[in-house]
Amino acid sequence: MQRLKQFGIAGAIAMLVLFGGCTLGGAAVGGVAGNELTHHSTAGTVGGAVVGGVVGYELGK
Repeated sequence: MQRLKQFGIAGAIAMLVLFGGCTLGGAAVGGVAGNELTHHSTAGTVGGAVVGGVVGYELGK
């Protein structure tokens, strides 16, 4: 069940980033996903936000 939740979150992030295509949206979604996937750790939240921001920036070009 936990694995299904993680894949669902990852799928939602991918859809939001692809359709949003901006740095801020990617960072927000990445931060939430990183937070959930690492059981609310600060490093996971920051790491997810960084990765999401980079992906959003690249897709927004």
